[in-house]
Amino acid sequence: MARGRESDMAVFELLDVTLVSDEFDRLALPLDPDPDRGPVDVPEGAVVSVSLSFRVGEELHGLIFDEERRRGGEVVAATRHVLGGFRAGGPYELRLPAVRMPVGRAHCGTYEVTGRFTDAEGRELARESHGFRIVHRPPYETSAPHHRHRRSTTAASHA
Repeated sequence: MARGRESDMAVFELLDVTLVSDEFDRLALPLDPDPDRGPVDVPEGAVVSVSLSFRVGEELHGLIFDEERRRGGEVVAATRHVLGGFRAGGPYELRLPAVRMPVGRAHCGTYEVTGRFTDAEGRELARESHGFRIVHRPPYETSAPHHRHRRSTTAASHA
């Protein structure tokens, strides 16, 4: 019975795209295209990784995820992630390496990020695009632990 369901499944089905960061924990991005949806705000300097969840309907070899970031129509960054081979089934969840967002007002603004899945033969299996806005944050707004001042309990006990 499960075999019948697998044969009805698409070659590749993207289930979830989630941004993961200490700045905002987890932020699931909607997969349905909505031209009225505004960009997602991401603080400058935030360390962000992308979590991808998907199923495959047939064995895939050489799965690749290409990510391209554009600003003002110009490509400002492109990254290729070789994900490997996958047996039919899933769901599989992969977390891409974390990336620090640029810092400085010159880098703030709206970016269009497109992710594309292809297999070893070059077939495009899925494509997803989202708008992001890198927003400036004042220097006093930081979540970095080294900026927090805590009184040492050890020092207080010896005083």
